[in-house]
Amino acid sequence: MSVKIRNIDLGDFPLLLAPMEDVSDPPFRALCKQYGADLMYTEFISSEGLIRDAAKSVMKLDIYEYERPIGIQIFGHDIESMKKTTEIVAQTNPDIIDINYGCPVKKVACKGAGAGILQDIPKMVKMTKVIVEMTNLPVTVKTRLGWDEDSKHIVEVAERLQDVGIEALSIHGRTRKQMYKGQADWTLIKAVKDNHRIKIPIFGNGDIDSPQKAVEYKQKYGVDGIMIGRAAIGNPWIFNEIKHYIKTGQELAPPTIKERADVALKHLEMSIKWKGEILAINEMKRHYSNYFKGIPHFKDYRIKLVTSFDLNEVKDTLNEIKEKLG
Repeated sequence: MSVKIRNIDLGDFPLLLAPMEDVSDPPFRALCKQYGADLMYTEFISSEGLIRDAAKSVMKLDIYEYERPIGIQIFGHDIESMKKTTEIVAQTNPDIIDINYGCPVKKVACKGAGAGILQDIPKMVKMTKVIVEMTNLPVTVKTRLGWDEDSKHIVEVAERLQDVGIEALSIHGRTRKQMYKGQADWTLIKAVKDNHRIKIPIFGNGDIDSPQKAVEYKQKYGVDGIMIGRAAIGNPWIFNEIKHYIKTGQELAPPTIKERADVALKHLEMSIKWKGEILAINEMKRHYSNYFKGIPHFKDYRIKLVTSFDLNEVKDTLNEIKEKLG
């Protein structure tokens, strides 16, 4: 049976690209879409930044037709600011507005935004209700199990958020205190899904890094779909690999070194087009290690890629990788 967010049909078991700061920008999303992502979210956008018209926040509103369905994710601690942000975001015509109640980073959470709001569930519910009532677009939420071990109230939180009108919920299986450490606990995600009161799609997030694990968690925890974050960095193929494994029980052949280099090059070129040469060269550095993970005798190439600030040199290195290792 197809999973739907209002009238957006996401197929039988959708795979979502998680919103990741400085990662899930339009060039990266284009690749994830090409390789099988069913629903993607932008990097999270600061409500305060957007209202101040900060260039970085405004730039994150860029969405393209080929990305659809696409959700724009917003965060903030002030309800009035979040109202204004919702208005601005709705004008750019995304398919979904997503609220970030999960970011654990100190500068966000300690201001009461992102996962910080998990310390004030009534405010979280109130803010969500205001945003739902402000827009005709479907509103979804991404959150965590709770602030810490003693406040994992996600089953109740899911009910309350559904009751004020959200249309899907993505849950990262850790508390804010855990950050990204330890293993994600999906048992509470399953408890939300198994709650007979819950009618909206529930997406699980955390530690899915292989097709085998995706299938195991699909069967074990009964979620409606899976959201993938870190495992997609330098590996946009993961979406198609999971789909192929679900369908056939077989592993898809991994991308060749030539394919990896071609995609890294394409990613670089799209980034230059979107954010300019200097920023693109700099920000691509975080991707190269992942694109070429596990390749023996790669150290010298990796050092070249992450230390070079010259576009021709980077391109030459990628082409050399194709020729000599591909």
